[in-house]
Formats: sequence, C-alpha cells, structure tokens
Amino acid sequence: MAAADLIPYEKVDIFNVTNGHRFSTYVIEGRQGSNEICVNGAAAHLAREGDSLIIASFSSYDEDEFGEHEPKLVYVDDKNRIKKIKSKRKKLRVAKS
Repeated sequence: MAAADLIPYEKVDIFNVTNGHRFSTYVIEGRQGSNEICVNGAAAHLAREGDSLIIASFSSYDEDEFGEHEPKLVYVDDKNRIKKIKSKRKKLRVAKS
C-alpha cells in the first residue's frame, strides 16, 4: 500500500490477468510486511491465490493539479515482493475546449 500510495478504503479497480475478471473494490490494510494481497467478500469468487492481478487507483484533478500528477507503477514478483517502482514525472497538457 505504501509503495503505491494507496490509503485505507480507497476505491480500486482489479484486473485479473489470469481469468479476465474485472471488478471494483476498496483497500483494507493487512499485516505490514506480509506481502499479502487478499480479495474478500463476494469479490473473492473472482480471484484465487496465484492469480496475476493489476490493481489500479484513480483520482480526479483540477487543471492546476493535473499538470503535477505523477503516476506510479509498482511491480512485484510471484511472492508479491517489490521488484521495481516507476514514476512517470512529466508535464501533462489539458486539452482546451
């Protein structure tokens, strides 16, 4: 959570690369350092241990904030240990209507 700047109860979309399921849920803190990614409740029917998941969070920005946004990608191995963190820091343009 910390590496991806996720906060408790933040809404996230899950893309299950293994089986093609897509669903929305929210973040709950687990035991720090456990490397566990758990899917609970009804959503647990859409992912199994060992599945490859993409966890995506989204934000809304006003025009001034948008140009300062820094997307972050966190890559993990098959044991959910962080292998690489990439930040895409570049000035983004807002299309004028």
